[in-house]
Amino acid sequence: MATKAKGIRISEALDHEIERESEVRGKSWSSMTAELLDEAVRMRRAPGIVFVDGPTGRRAVVAGTGLDVWEIVATWREGQQDDEELRRNYLWLTEPQLRSALGYYQLYPQEIDARLEREARWTSERIKAELPFAQPRNR
Repeated sequence: MATKAKGIRISEALDHEIERESEVRGKSWSSMTAELLDEAVRMRRAPGIVFVDGPTGRRAVVAGTGLDVWEIVATWREGQQDDEELRRNYLWLTEPQLRSALGYYQLYPQEIDARLEREARWTSERIKAELPFAQPRNR
């Protein structure tokens, strides 16, 4: 991705917060600021979506649920993109929560499609080969 240098004016308090965050995450001030801005724009465009840390890095989740957007999209696709089927699979979620996930997918399909492709590569054979400790032990 191409980058562009821009000068911005921020408060000392905000600069301090970005410095703290960049130190905690081991990133430069510039890369941390770019990440924060990117997430802020995405959350503004897709209300109801937040970003959280996980074993695979930062990921988009439906606020207050712990469910990744890609998980909801995978269920929606498995149900032939039937909204009623999606509702039946997530009875505890509200209509706005489901719409947030699908809306995020509409805005950022490359991100979600890439994650779905990575998940599809986790076959049972691959799990056995790469994660033998995840298999039940014979007694």
